[in-house]
Amino acid sequence: MRRKASLILLAFAVFFAALSPMLRWYAFPRLAKIPANQYQDMVLEAKDATLLDYGTMKARKVSEVTIVQTLKGNVEASERIEKTAGRDVVVWDGLSYVQGPDGKMVSRIPERYIFDAHTQEPVHATGEMVDGDPVHREGIEFKWPFLTEKRDYEYFDAQTRTAAPIHYKGTEDFRGVEVYYFEQTIPWTKVPYPRTMPVDGVTPESLADTGTTRWYTTVRKFWVEPLTGAPVYGEEIHKEELRGGTLLGDRDKVTAFAGHVKMREDYIDYTVDLVKSNRTLVLLMTSYLPWGFLTLGILLLSLSLYLEARSRRPEDPAPAQTTEPEPVNA
Repeated sequence: MRRKASLILLAFAVFFAALSPMLRWYAFPRLAKIPANQYQDMVLEAKDATLLDYGTMKARKVSEVTIVQTLKGNVEASERIEKTAGRDVVVWDGLSYVQGPDGKMVSRIPERYIFDAHTQEPVHATGEMVDGDPVHREGIEFKWPFLTEKRDYEYFDAQTRTAAPIHYKGTEDFRGVEVYYFEQTIPWTKVPYPRTMPVDGVTPESLADTGTTRWYTTVRKFWVEPLTGAPVYGEEIHKEELRGGTLLGDRDKVTAFAGHVKMREDYIDYTVDLVKSNRTLVLLMTSYLPWGFLTLGILLLSLSLYLEARSRRPEDPAPAQTTEPEPVNA
């Protein structure tokens, strides 16, 4: 019985030892993915910002500029693209809506971001765009890959329609979560006007006819939880200018927007809590279960070898029986 039990334990030991690396290196890359129907929104604020009054064409200080960003998973579009892409695809329809302190629209920029559900690499398909302009994305946007590394990445900038390096700057603690800090600087670059302008009757084409151009620069900062690849916090030091042309009169340039954009406090708390819960799921697949199965396999192997050794040990010989001497009859 001991030998039979040791063989059964050996079989289980081999099973759990083999399951450990398979779960980490085979199952996790295939199971970890962004759901196609995900919806999320975020509110950012720029306190004491500078904003252009298009009525007077003069920059003025305002108490606050609010940016509402939404990302909505388009399941129908992702299923259609998956048929030809041959892999799991996520389509995010995004909108960046900027409003002034009076609640009036400053700009609205729609996007369609198409990417691999597992790796977050861009997938190029019809419909990929920023503000109606077809784009060919390179690099990541909005989210880093699962198991983010301590290195630079290419990050897509929607204003310039190009990708630029975003640099790993170090590891920090953000409200109890270990995060990687990344920073990207976009130098002053000429960018197109938004298709939807805040003043009725003013169009990008009419502005272009004046010869006045729009320029933009930003310092983009993200604090990213490395296991999930999700940013828990973000900031931008953002500046826009109008330059040259007849629209500005005798001025060379005027500030269209300048502000230090930060996530609103309630959205920070919500994002940190969400990332913490998702982080536990990733740890389960990449650490807790693989190491647990490996430890269990080693314990079962040790027990199997112990029982096998016991079954091979010779049994102690039985003590010799002593008999009483028979009486001798004379």
